[in-house]
Amino acid sequence: MVVTAESLLSVRGVTVRFGGIVALDGVSFDVQRGQVCGLIGPNGAGKTTLFNCLSRLYAYQSGDILFEGQSITQMPTHRIAALGLGRTFQNLAMFKTLPVRDNIMIGAHSRSSSGFIASALRLPRVSAEEKRLGERADQIMEYLGLQSVAHRPAGDLPFGTQKRVEMGRALAADPKLLLLDEPAAGLNHEELHDLGRLITDVRDRLKITVLLVEHHMSLVMSVSDHIVALNFGKKIAEGNPAEIQRHPEVIEAYLGAQAAQASQEPAHV
Repeated sequence: MVVTAESLLSVRGVTVRFGGIVALDGVSFDVQRGQVCGLIGPNGAGKTTLFNCLSRLYAYQSGDILFEGQSITQMPTHRIAALGLGRTFQNLAMFKTLPVRDNIMIGAHSRSSSGFIASALRLPRVSAEEKRLGERADQIMEYLGLQSVAHRPAGDLPFGTQKRVEMGRALAADPKLLLLDEPAAGLNHEELHDLGRLITDVRDRLKITVLLVEHHMSLVMSVSDHIVALNFGKKIAEGNPAEIQRHPEVIEAYLGAQAAQASQEPAHV
């Protein structure tokens, strides 16, 4: 695997075992700066396991992960956000009793420079930083259309709105790479369409690289510049959306061997 100057993220031969189960088996790929990269595969393919490795929630038995050329293998979990990786989760992970604005400010705190003692003593620089983080949260809420619910408890909001709050919290940390773990789960058709536009806007206007795990293939194909396909913990294909859609191993993974064979046979008139 060749790592280019534009590689923001490089996954190199990552293997994860849980007892006798191999969840990831020597997975390697790059995410180029400025891309939306889709990560696809059937249930149990290893997608979320890989996300948990990138977040340093899981340790891997072999391989390496480089972010901007720097290995994160030995990096403490609490430093990952400050490094420039933001993440959402399959299951909403937020403080449901706190207002939306506070939830988003929590994301911004990962870039806070004030230490525990300074915060406890309420030194002047802490107040100035709190003001800055609040302004950042306000900007994110305006971007995501959340101003009208800024002071409502996050847990009282519709599911689709809660999804935007979680993305807002991740964006508030000013990530270089945004990890989206099944952001379309539970959304209706209109919300799905809005999500697609938001993901491409995050890439184009905010200049944030995106790594997307998603089961909605129409969404993945419409927003991704590059796609990596996993099955049973192994990488089976990567390429642009058109290449992935016609790749026999991807078709087999989703539809079965007979469908894959049929897709390669010429049509008879």
